[in-house]
Amino acid sequence: MSRSARTLSLLLAGLLLSLSVAAETVQVAVAANFTAPMQQIAADFEKDTGHKVVLSFGATGKFYAQITNGAPFEVFLSADDETPAKLEKELLIAPHSRFTYAIGKLVLWSAQDGYVDVKGEILKTGEFKHLSLANPKTAPYGAAAIEVLKKIGAFERVEPRIVQGENIAQAHQFAATGNAELGFVALSQVYKDGKITSGSAWIVPTSLYAPIRQDAAILAKGLHNPAAKALADYLKTDKARAVIKSYGYEL
Repeated sequence: MSRSARTLSLLLAGLLLSLSVAAETVQVAVAANFTAPMQQIAADFEKDTGHKVVLSFGATGKFYAQITNGAPFEVFLSADDETPAKLEKELLIAPHSRFTYAIGKLVLWSAQDGYVDVKGEILKTGEFKHLSLANPKTAPYGAAAIEVLKKIGAFERVEPRIVQGENIAQAHQFAATGNAELGFVALSQVYKDGKITSGSAWIVPTSLYAPIRQDAAILAKGLHNPAAKALADYLKTDKARAVIKSYGYEL
């Protein structure tokens, strides 16, 4: 091998080494309602930055319990703003890292075309057997669903028919498989680019439930991981915000 070829080889090896050192892996806890957009954002983030993302999806309340018990998450995308605020008070997130990445919307949805009317009157008049929703104790979208039912005066009527999912993903699964004729789910689960993707739905007016402000934060365990900060910054970019908006979230 010539001297110039050896020099080029050494330079390339050094470049690859520096890239491998610079690229980090970040462990991310993500609220279940944000599954589809986060999968898309994570793929874009990996392509654009070289960092790797390991995603875990679940209920916000359960993530809170895991984080306070030492789970190795470095970034947290919550389904509310209260849980990150609690973690901040408990010194479990990096200072000044909390921000709202999306405002969620609730929808009453059925996999059957024409089953749910556009005003949600089925809750007061329909003879359905099961209504799915996420556990209101651990999932903000479940709490919002209960709030809606009480405000429209339908809670007592439908309470015996409620089936609870562990999180919003399971609530959606119950409705998608027909185990529940309809369910309260996150709009992002059944909406893309300006329209409901399947079935029938009532997009619940936001006046019927408290705003679902979804906050993200760098957790204490990610304080010294450059990939954690890079991901938090990436969520604020126009590219990521366009993805978030396409799934029906407000910004």
